[in-house]
Amino acid sequence: MAKKTLRIGTRASELALWQANWVKSELEKRYPFLEVTLTKIKTQGDKILDVPLAMVGGKGLFVKEIQEAILADEVDIAVHSMKDVPTFFPEGLALRCITEREDVRDILILRPGVNSVTDLPQGARVGTSSLRRKCQLLQVRPDLQMVDIRGNVQTRIRKLTEDNLDCIVLAAAGMHRLGFKNQISQYLDPEICLPAIGQGALGLESRIADDEINAMIDFFNHPETSCAVVAERALLRRLEGGCQVPIAAYGTVEGEKLSLTGFVASVDGVQSLKKSIEGHVSDAEALGTSLADDLLIMGAGKILNEVYENETFNVSREDV
Repeated sequence: MAKKTLRIGTRASELALWQANWVKSELEKRYPFLEVTLTKIKTQGDKILDVPLAMVGGKGLFVKEIQEAILADEVDIAVHSMKDVPTFFPEGLALRCITEREDVRDILILRPGVNSVTDLPQGARVGTSSLRRKCQLLQVRPDLQMVDIRGNVQTRIRKLTEDNLDCIVLAAAGMHRLGFKNQISQYLDPEICLPAIGQGALGLESRIADDEINAMIDFFNHPETSCAVVAERALLRRLEGGCQVPIAAYGTVEGEKLSLTGFVASVDGVQSLKKSIEGHVSDAEALGTSLADDLLIMGAGKILNEVYENETFNVSREDV
């Protein structure tokens, strides 16, 4: 009897391939009759290396070509970093599963002899292209000089020396998955640096009508993580934000209670709004929308409009 095949569409970065291979391994362990293949797909975001991504379309740049491959029946599912996934999907596709979260925090890699962000010298050069990270670190240390860096995890780590930086900021999840945990100098508590929407979780996207494939992958869904991320994404959708704006949200689930904190700031970190909300896990989406509405009442719309109108900032995706 011939093995059944399931085709995974993925970006070709080392982190994306780690994630896709993990899904492949879990599927093959669960279904010995299944052959899982990976199809590497180059997205528009992978091709644009010299233009600020915020100026050419935002979040969908890293998933659009993969979504097209699913719709064309060239692959069966996609494995995404949840931070990359837009809040709206093409007709016929949906986010089927959200996996259990890795460590949600951001981390610093510091020059030898420096132990934390507070120990950095005056005017230290910090490598990050994330507006979310920039504005929150500037609230802790307004003197820091933010330097835009792009590339995968290894490239960014290399830039610490190559670009004469004092530290770089990355996501703990990517460092852990790629085996670079021993290079982490400091974990940033969410109280200091609230994570990106969906940070640390993976999303599996599939065709809505493909009942067989959907039934096979449903075991990946982690209810607590899914609930938290659904709330975070509802806040993002209501604020009409992408991954290139200084919006953050972090949801946690304890029993039947969902706690959600949202954050919006100006690029320089001077203006910022933060608020929290609690409710029942069954109301995850409504809670995210409600918290976004509270932030808008507090003035988030004005702050975000100023960000959108500023066409000079240079930012890139937050996959790492």
